[in-house]
Amino acid sequence: MKTLVAVLCFAALCMAARIGCAETPGQNDGLAALDALIGGQHAHPASAAALTLDEIERIALAENPEIHVASRRVAMAEAHVPTAGALDDSELMYRGWQVPLKQPWNYNAAQNMMMVSQMLPGPGKRGLRTNVAESDVTQAKEELENARLHVRVEVRKAFCDLLRAQNELVIHDEHVAIAHQAIEAARIRYTVGKVPQQDILKAQFALTRLAEHMIRFDRDVEIARDHLNTLLGRDPARPIEVRGELSVSTVLPSAESLEKMALETRPDLREAQTAIDKSRKEQDLAKKAYVPDFTVSAGYMLMPSGTDPRNDYMVEGSMNLPWLNRRKHDAEIAESAAKVTEQDAELAAMRNEAFGQIQEALAEARAAQQLAKVYQDSLQPQAQATLHAAVIAYENNQTQFLDLLDSQMTVVDVGLAGIEATADFDARLADLELAVGAPIDATVAAELKP
Repeated sequence: MKTLVAVLCFAALCMAARIGCAETPGQNDGLAALDALIGGQHAHPASAAALTLDEIERIALAENPEIHVASRRVAMAEAHVPTAGALDDSELMYRGWQVPLKQPWNYNAAQNMMMVSQMLPGPGKRGLRTNVAESDVTQAKEELENARLHVRVEVRKAFCDLLRAQNELVIHDEHVAIAHQAIEAARIRYTVGKVPQQDILKAQFALTRLAEHMIRFDRDVEIARDHLNTLLGRDPARPIEVRGELSVSTVLPSAESLEKMALETRPDLREAQTAIDKSRKEQDLAKKAYVPDFTVSAGYMLMPSGTDPRNDYMVEGSMNLPWLNRRKHDAEIAESAAKVTEQDAELAAMRNEAFGQIQEALAEARAAQQLAKVYQDSLQPQAQATLHAAVIAYENNQTQFLDLLDSQMTVVDVGLAGIEATADFDARLADLELAVGAPIDATVAAELKP
């Protein structure tokens, strides 16, 4: 590429001394418009410190609004546990018997009774209620882990999108100067009648292609920046810059190891299993409906004046009779059993869907990895070699300027396609990690562990 720049600069400088004529106004206006669009070297905002993927993930896990909501749900579920197995409030009762109607204020002539009552659930009921509430906490924690997993995946995708757009801008900046030199060289030769008009038009077309790229790059940068800032809980328009390397060197494990890992790590599968465990506890609690609840009471009674003894106490006990309402309780037990069966089937369906997602994501990741390696190992070196050969041939007057320009644009297109393929592999790898529920590196380590 440096050779091409030198050749074009040399041609421009040598021929400039022999030129005394200017371009047409239309050409100058068009080139000026393109210059304004593609600009020069693109400097990143000085206020935006470049962040690595690990740094961005840490910020997202701490500041993402969805994670905050899930965290509050965990706190709310934990706060409910102590109340689930607690006793009902005690009751204090006063009762005045035989108050004379002619003297309604004369409580000395009445029987005055004060009583404290407490309802006691049947044995085992309080423990089961606490266990059900603890299952709610476990479910909320799995929902929190699921939210964190989705945020990490979305952050990684947005990071790769922004890094890809930044790398594309680098390629753009590398080739803008070359495109300008190509136009200048074509313009000089056209002025002295060395090349046809199509050469300068072709060179202008190359610059226009860079302008077209610039529109897409600006759009990609803005979208990726807005999405990443949103995931970080920031103002979407806040300047942000990322740094890192797009790589395709990650080892992809086998589908069997990924499926085995998913059963242990996917938060939604663990949440579904927790829901089943909770329903089984609710079923056990429903069966406890035939265990009666008890109410015990104790009180003090002040008898009317002149009664001997005047001070008395009383105790009282009662229990419900669930056997007389068998239809209701049998229906509750049947409903809880049906819920367990339904959730078992739902978990089986979720596992089957998870395995399908793993197979699909793994196929996509393998294909993206192979394509990215084709660009890195074959297409990009071949395009560079073709350009080098074209430069040598042009220096020796063995090829036309348009052939040289075509080779240059091929290098640009292949370079951009290579970056896009590498970024696509990272995105597919993120989808695979979402399907598994764990980083692929950890899955590979578990697979290689004896």
